[in-house]
Amino acid sequence: MTKKQKAMVFRIVATFIIYIPLAVAEHMELLAAKGSLSWLALYLIPYLLIGWDIIYKALRNIRNGQVFDENFLMALATFGAFGVGEYSEAVAVMLFYQVGELFQSYAVNRSRQSISDLMDICPEYANIEEDGVLRQVDPDDVQVGDVIVVKAGERIPLDGKVVFGDSMVDTSALTGEPVPRRASVGDEVISGCVNGSGLLRVEVTREFDDSTVAKILELVENASSKKAKVENFITKFARYYTPAVVIGAVILAVLPPLLLGQSWAEGVRRACTFLVISCPCALVISVPMSFFGGIGAASRKGVLVKGSNFLEALSDMTTIVFDKTGTLTKGEFKVTEILPVSMGEEDLLELAAYAESYSDHPISRSIRDAWGREPDRSRVTGNREIAGHGLEAVVDGRTVLAGNEKLMKQNGVAFEACHSVGTVVYVAVDGVYAGAVVIADTIKESAADAIRELKRVGVRKTVMLTGDRKEVGEAVAAQLGLDEVHAQLLPEDKVEQVEQLLTRQRKGEKLAFVGDGINDAPVLSRADIGIAMGSMGSDAAIEAADVVLMDDDPRKIASVVRISRKTLVIVKQNIAFALGVKAIVLAMGAFGAANMWEAVFADVGVSVIAIINAMRALKAE
Repeated sequence: MTKKQKAMVFRIVATFIIYIPLAVAEHMELLAAKGSLSWLALYLIPYLLIGWDIIYKALRNIRNGQVFDENFLMALATFGAFGVGEYSEAVAVMLFYQVGELFQSYAVNRSRQSISDLMDICPEYANIEEDGVLRQVDPDDVQVGDVIVVKAGERIPLDGKVVFGDSMVDTSALTGEPVPRRASVGDEVISGCVNGSGLLRVEVTREFDDSTVAKILELVENASSKKAKVENFITKFARYYTPAVVIGAVILAVLPPLLLGQSWAEGVRRACTFLVISCPCALVISVPMSFFGGIGAASRKGVLVKGSNFLEALSDMTTIVFDKTGTLTKGEFKVTEILPVSMGEEDLLELAAYAESYSDHPISRSIRDAWGREPDRSRVTGNREIAGHGLEAVVDGRTVLAGNEKLMKQNGVAFEACHSVGTVVYVAVDGVYAGAVVIADTIKESAADAIRELKRVGVRKTVMLTGDRKEVGEAVAAQLGLDEVHAQLLPEDKVEQVEQLLTRQRKGEKLAFVGDGINDAPVLSRADIGIAMGSMGSDAAIEAADVVLMDDDPRKIASVVRISRKTLVIVKQNIAFALGVKAIVLAMGAFGAANMWEAVFADVGVSVIAIINAMRALKAE
């Protein structure tokens, strides 16, 4: 409980201690007649004790041009109650309103704290070894290339590569996956994870501001700024609703006495009751809190949603488009066939390795791994990557082309088409076809389950886009049960395919794209919902995406769709409940059938119930 909340508890208790004897004494008429100035003076003590901040906020907002809010409504209603001699009810209304506000504040803080605990991944220090002594420094002060020491039980402060040691690393705070992962020499480790057992020495590959943990914290902090349509509607609704009810209260206080002969005191009493009932706290607080809870539930699963607007959009997703490599497949390529034409296998593989020596693409790495040696880059005097086609390099003075069929055709190379299942890298030397290297990727174990789960949650169309050959794309699509596949696509072709799919969507339906590479960034931005792989994905893809899967498990997409739909159900329940109860009690108040106590329930009671319901979103599964 915060200091502010503790102070409010003290004020509530003190007010109760003063108010209860006064109410009993007034009821028994021990001091003076009910409604006398003596009672007014006595009741002002607990009223000002509990309500001074509400009055102050109302006056401050009026001065700033923000007249119609809940503070104004409560101040006006209680002033009216004092005006017609209902001193006890005026204090009671303010007292129970503050009790409701305290509960709301506590509930919101608990909700935020739950997410903060889940995302409590920010490292406090990094260990740097100097002259055999470990020194704790701020992670911001560590440079790329520095070697940090991570002891057992410590949180890994920066992204890097293990250069010494072997350990089990707990990634649950990032990925939601409870099973630890082994980290040994050569493995990449990410900040925010906890080193479970052995000592690790990690060479830093990213500065703190660019690290995984920094990006995650930034995403969580900014998530609340992107509001869902329902939230924007509630904000606009409250903007017009509050002035409307104030005008309605004025009419209720003036017209019946003028036209129907009702007493002015009764007219003011009904108007005050009307004002208390109409306070929109239940909607204004519970709706954003529901979305905040939904985002928190997704983060527990290892899925970062960048705003409630994207959480809302996920509930309407009917089409999902996947990139292939690194998304549905592991992106772990291995050379499976070497098909030389004018030279030996070893020579063909060596030329391909040199052509690919400056590329970090998984296919390039797999060719170098198959060759088994580190290329002498001094032999490479020219290197050019041709997007969507392959590479052109000058090796030992000879021009080597390594890429797909498009690259061969573009350069007028006569080649033999290879129909092996896998990615085929054709190699040509000085314009003459030299052979082909076949590389196969493996499908993720979770991919087929992910497609089935998406079908179960109502996704009607699953599509795969790939730059790979048609035969490879169709083989993967058939194995996974995808509805459509489009192969041999350049990055701009993927955008065009997504554009075409978007035109086929019905009104209100959403399309999501899932990718991991830097060339997926344009498509991620164009889709209604962009979903990126956070572990394998490039920085550009994660930046462009709206949702990030921290452990690259596509099955979690269906999980977050379920969370989004449960969140929307809770939001709609709160809206229907709050408006329904208020409408009934407002009608009762207008006709004199509801007093201040019913008004307090319609405001504070409804708010408390709506907030309790909203907190269920944090536990959404």
